Amino acid sequence: MTNSAQITQKKSGKLGAMLSHKCPGCRSTSMYANPKVYTWKNLGEMNKNCEVCGTNFTPETGFYFGAAYVNWALTVTLWVSVLIALKTLDFLSLIEFGFLTHPKTFLITGLVVTAILFPYIYRVSRSIWAHIHIKSKM
Repeated sequence: MTNSAQITQKKSGKLGAMLSHKCPGCRSTSMYANPKVYTWKNLGEMNKNCEVCGTNFTPETGFYFGAAYVNWALTVTLWVSVLIALKTLDFLSLIEFGFLTHPKTFLITGLVVTAILFPYIYRVSRSIWAHIHIKSKM
């Protein structure tokens, strides 16, 4: 796709750009070399600059170290969501679950959900960190 074609694309809002890993500057192109989330090849490989607006995605060495804190917060939220979902299914009598009586159910469910969502959480953590710290050009 050419730069002129990318510029004419519909730009997403700030939250939409964060969740879809778009450039924090122009919100129109992907921050990643391979925009597909569920690919193990080049999972974390980012473009150096935005193809449209030229925003530098790595303003300094170790810039994305802080994204680990965002990742931690999202992972804790995910595990709390798993617990709430299991308690809700127990309340609706669809499964039998107690946090102290069925810890294996909680751990296995949490690990499976975390493993499935890992690539997305990894990328969205970096995207959120970039959107917090890199100025928008809009």
